Amino acid sequence: MFEVKKTEFVNKTFRLDKKLVDDLSVCAAQNNISLNALVAQCCQYALDNMDNSVIKNKPQK
Repeated sequence: MFEVKKTEFVNKTFRLDKKLVDDLSVCAAQNNISLNALVAQCCQYALDNMDNSVIKNKPQK
């Protein structure tokens, strides 16, 4: 059966180096995605690939 799913979002403000934001903006534009979506993917990738000893209580895959 079809089920409507809604993703919950939270607004946060982060200060990032201008060069980093410029590079991310270029990458997002080249891949036809929003800067926000790219940053979220980058953060998730970093967390998923971080050494487990760095993150306490990280769920195992």
